[in-house]
Amino acid sequence: VDYLKYDNCNNDGSSSRVRYPPMRDALNATGRPIFFSMCQWGQESPWIWARPVGNSWRTTGDISSKYSSFVEILDKQIGLSKYAAPGGWNDPDMLEVGNGQMTNDEYQTHFAFWAALKAPLLIGCGLTGITSQTLNILGNEEVIAVNQDPLGKQADLLVNEESPTYHRQVWSALLSNNRMVYLCFNRHTDSTVFRLDFAQLLPSQKVVAIREIIDKVDVAVPRDTSIFWSKTVKTHATAMYIVEFRNL
Repeated sequence: VDYLKYDNCNNDGSSSRVRYPPMRDALNATGRPIFFSMCQWGQESPWIWARPVGNSWRTTGDISSKYSSFVEILDKQIGLSKYAAPGGWNDPDMLEVGNGQMTNDEYQTHFAFWAALKAPLLIGCGLTGITSQTLNILGNEEVIAVNQDPLGKQADLLVNEESPTYHRQVWSALLSNNRMVYLCFNRHTDSTVFRLDFAQLLPSQKVVAIREIIDKVDVAVPRDTSIFWSKTVKTHATAMYIVEFRNL
């Protein structure tokens, strides 16, 4: 599959709805499979109208390798999950993992979220000087598998708890084969404890397996899933869980 990114720079001021369909038609006329990436910076809310035009559409302006830029763009993805599905994806811009100015935990969080958002995972750092830490993040097959899950369900915000002493978010998405992915994101400047109540999260299902896929460890399933299961998460870090369930 080829890939073409049609950027928005130096455009003639006309609507994206007018400018992008002719490129789609030209690509289709080649007879080749070509992924059409629409880079119109989120202007004119492309998630509403771009599915018949391109395979992905930018939801925001450009990202930079700063934690503040990452969270600003992440917040703008809230509520967009219903517009993503196989064949057409929301694109929050390329990965900044490995470009400096963020901690390793922040880069882990960035990669985990872009995977769960079903974003195109385009490496944005130089490959000649790439570090082993960056390779470990970008090469995590279990996180990549969430991005490539055949259901194509984009994660969205499930829980947001904020006070002067903590800021906890849980994002989630349905995966294939009776599984869910949960991302426990600590947005505060101190470590915080997440408590997951599976009886509330999955009220009609029985949890049969839990795996944390950033650290690649299996987690013991609580015998009584009505009891809170807790995890301490460091500053700006994310714990990413695959929870397998069966219907009761």
